[in-house]
Amino acid sequence: MKNRKYSTLIAILTCLALLVMVGCNSKEEKLKVAKVLPAKPEVKQELPQAVPPSVSPSTTLAEPSAAVVEVNGTKLTQGQLDREIRDSLAAIGSQVPADRLPQVRTNLRKRLIDEFILRTLLTDEVNRQKISATKQEVAEAIDKFKATLPSGVTVEEIMKKNRISEKEMREEIGLGIKVNRIVLSSLGGKVKPTEEEITKFYQKNKDKFKIPETVHARHILIAKTPADNDKTKTEKRAKAEDLRKQLLAGADFADLARKNSDCPSKENGGDLGMISRGQMVKPFEDAAFSQKKDAIGPVVETDFGYHIIQVLQHNEPQTVNLDEKTKKDIASFLEREKMQEVFASLVKKLRAKANILIHGQ
Repeated sequence: MKNRKYSTLIAILTCLALLVMVGCNSKEEKLKVAKVLPAKPEVKQELPQAVPPSVSPSTTLAEPSAAVVEVNGTKLTQGQLDREIRDSLAAIGSQVPADRLPQVRTNLRKRLIDEFILRTLLTDEVNRQKISATKQEVAEAIDKFKATLPSGVTVEEIMKKNRISEKEMREEIGLGIKVNRIVLSSLGGKVKPTEEEITKFYQKNKDKFKIPETVHARHILIAKTPADNDKTKTEKRAKAEDLRKQLLAGADFADLARKNSDCPSKENGGDLGMISRGQMVKPFEDAAFSQKKDAIGPVVETDFGYHIIQVLQHNEPQTVNLDEKTKKDIASFLEREKMQEVFASLVKKLRAKANILIHGQ
């Protein structure tokens, strides 16, 4: 078996499965949909437990050629698994505290084994059904995958960071396309929800289509500490009051924030961005949501200190209407949900009839 970076490849496979099945909206559209639609249902593969919690892969004495797991005769050896773990840790090792490395290694071992099982089951099934994918289909799927990446992130960077080749990437995408064909065949090609299903979903989940009241606020914080005595607190409040007077006299808010605020937001001129109710401490929230737009509010005291708040924008709560755009977003969500359910069912059936042996348990 080739040395594969299973975590990255399985992620690509799953992503491409959904992209090819139901198409790809723009990143902007996805952000809008995410605000109102429920999260995607989690696809649980129900694969066998790979490693008991008490077993640490770092202490394994197995020979490199020894099989760790076998799926319908296809083996993952100890040497291959060790390379996968080593490569994965090389990518994330500096972000993991030393005392957590043993647990991270154990979790990583389990996940890599689960992913090997999943990919082998899917590969065996597409081969059994003699399903193919053309070079053009793979190229189109790669373009769709690129469209989902954050700005500034490239496929080449992902491959380099995770040490996977272009050939491995194309093979995995090809597998995704083949798996899609099985799923679509199971659905009889009936993927798109009806108008009735869309309306029913909207009515049933109307609370998910509510956009909460928000304010765009910025502030200057003069911080206080539990050790402050009354004299120090009085001096700090006086400083906040003086800054407020300067603002009322026309001083630049962002400039004063950068020079005086004790909040990290000072780097952005005190800008806190959009705030919903429940995000800030109560005194701050009450002030921000009651202030008039652009007004310099009175000094507000919280456990953090003394705040001078300015509201730049106030958005009232609203409900997204069931217009054509919303219908399209709901349809895409329901399509993805249906595909994920069929995919999960497929994996469950394949696992049930497969010969899976996990050694060393």
